[in-house]
Amino acid sequence: MEIEQYTYSQLSLRNGQDKPEVWVAYQGKIYDVTESRLWKTGKHYQHWAGQDLTHELPNAPHTEEVFKKFKQIGVLT
Repeated sequence: MEIEQYTYSQLSLRNGQDKPEVWVAYQGKIYDVTESRLWKTGKHYQHWAGQDLTHELPNAPHTEEVFKKFKQIGVLT
């Protein structure tokens, strides 16, 4: 199965406001966080959905292991 490729513009539309999907990216991988109660509004603390969170993770109280809870649905191009 080939993994889908998405642009930053396509990712930005999955922000919890514009489309029903809520996505975030980390290290070039896009994860679907739609089902997470912590992302329901498109915001998780000071982090916004529809963005690449790679540079924000060092300030988070958790590690990249958190992304293992979510399905990778694509990659950023």
